Amino acid sequence: MNGGLNIFTLVSQSSLPVQLVLLVLLAFSFLSWVIIIRKYSQTKTAMENAERFEERFWSGGDLAQLFREVSNRGGDGGIENIFESGFREFARQRQRKTHDTRSVIEGAERAMQVTTTREIGLLERNLEFLANVGSISPYVGLFGTVWGIMGAFQGLGEMKDVTIAVVAPHISEALIATAMGLFAAIPAQWAYNRYANKVERIASRYDVFQEEFSSVLQRQIQTDDAA
Repeated sequence: MNGGLNIFTLVSQSSLPVQLVLLVLLAFSFLSWVIIIRKYSQTKTAMENAERFEERFWSGGDLAQLFREVSNRGGDGGIENIFESGFREFARQRQRKTHDTRSVIEGAERAMQVTTTREIGLLERNLEFLANVGSISPYVGLFGTVWGIMGAFQGLGEMKDVTIAVVAPHISEALIATAMGLFAAIPAQWAYNRYANKVERIASRYDVFQEEFSSVLQRQIQTDDAA
C-alpha cells in the first residue's frame, strides 16, 4: 500500500555501513535461533533421559545387569554415561581385589565427575554465544543508529530548504538499526537465562545422582565383603 512502511525498501535505500550492521545483526539473530532450538531439544532430552534412567535405577534391579544393558546399547548420554563410567571404574577396582573401600569409591567418584563435567560441557556449549549476542547486539544497532543520525545532520547541512523528505531516510535507517539490535538481543538474552538455569538444574541432578550412586556402591562393597 502506498504510504505504508516498507522495511525492504528502507533497508535497500540505507547507506552501506547501516546495511552491513543490519546484515551482522541478522546473522546474529539467525545463529541465535539455531542454538535456541538445539538447546531446547538437548535440555529436554537430558531431563527425560534422567527421569527414565533414575526410574530404572531405583527399581531394585541388578546394577551389573543394568550396566550391561547401558553398555550394549551405547547409552543415551547424560546420566547414563555417568552411571556407566562410575560402575566401570568400580568393577575394575573390585577385579583388582582392592580391599580399601575408600579408594574404590573415590575412583568411581572421580570417573563420574569427569563424565559429568563432559556432559555439562556439551549442554553449555554455545550458551556463551547467546550471552554475547544479548550483550553486544544493542551496541551494534546503536552504531547503525549513530551513522543514520550523522547522515541526517549532514543532509540538513547541505540543504538550504530543509524538509522532512531530506532527513526521513536517514532517520528511518537509524531506527531500523536500533530495532534490529533489539530484535537480535532480546531472544538471545532470554534464551541464555532460561537455558543456563536449566543446565544448572540438570547439573544439580547429576551431582545428587553421583552422591546417591556412591552410597549404593559403598553398600554393595559391604554386602559383598560380608558374604
